[in-house]
Amino acid sequence: MSDKPDYWRYWAAQASEVSPLYARLALAIGESEELRSLAARARSGQPHANMILGAVHFLLLRGRAHPLARFYATLGGSSSPTEEDPFPEFADFVKLHESEISSLIETRVTNTNEVGRSALLHPGLRAVAEKAGAPLNIIEIGPSAGLNLIWDRYGVRFLRGGVVVAESVTDGALLLDCELRGNAVPPLGNVPPVARRIGLELNPVDLNDEGDRDWLRALIWPDLPARLARLDQAIAQYRSTEDVIEIRPGDALDNLLPVLRGIPENEPVCVFHTIALYQFSREMRQTVEDLLTVAGLRRPVFRLSFEQEDRARTFGAQLSLIRYHDGMREAKLLADCQPHGAWIEWRA
Repeated sequence: MSDKPDYWRYWAAQASEVSPLYARLALAIGESEELRSLAARARSGQPHANMILGAVHFLLLRGRAHPLARFYATLGGSSSPTEEDPFPEFADFVKLHESEISSLIETRVTNTNEVGRSALLHPGLRAVAEKAGAPLNIIEIGPSAGLNLIWDRYGVRFLRGGVVVAESVTDGALLLDCELRGNAVPPLGNVPPVARRIGLELNPVDLNDEGDRDWLRALIWPDLPARLARLDQAIAQYRSTEDVIEIRPGDALDNLLPVLRGIPENEPVCVFHTIALYQFSREMRQTVEDLLTVAGLRRPVFRLSFEQEDRARTFGAQLSLIRYHDGMREAKLLADCQPHGAWIEWRA
């Protein structure tokens, strides 16, 4: 159970390589029955550590003045959590703002939106268009705010040893850098046109709502100010786009087949998801397979899957292209990738 110290020790170990601050705070929270109980007020299925840490970051980003901020690089802080213990000030901040923190933990969810994954969608959806044709109708399962639905509005550069090997750049757009591993270069030809952009999201993020925007920002770990700056650029890009983006609230398993059937059968369609299905049970993941198999009886349906499906392997996640048609399923591994889009090893 996530209200037990073992959970917090495990979480801290996983966080240590990315966030020394959160790793140290998680260990200390795990030893505090009071803070563990506060974090346990999270909704069912929500990770307790992310919720309490995100709630504190949210209030700091919104201007709550406190000495704790000096440990948060996203707030301009430079104090090292390895040289000075941040927990006493963290505990003091929580005590001062317990009511607000409790409300955030009880009502919010961890629907992050990592836009760096769009660097992987560039070659992935080009591979889909090569097989399916264009313009593409794209449907994302679990889009959060929908920032990756405008993947083609960001530029991308693939680099090897700091040297640009391939790029697709749009003037004035957010530019995503992705390290190349291996010898192959992912496809970066013409950007395939997109006909429809539809997201299926249980808990949509409204980017016109300041609170929703700030919560999305608060879920970025404070040791990673560059990721926060990138998110802010992506939000600005999304809010200024002229593309029609439809986010359908509700259960994706209920909405998927009706959405597919609403797209003319002579138009190519691709369902995609990026590190989202880990939240699904085995039965739910099988339901996705069954729904796409049924949809593929009427016309070919393509699926671009970016998930951490094989945890025994050393790399982070796999990008796969799957085609459903006439009751058959054809799958092809496209690439091994870092989960946030930092690197890609193209294998197709």
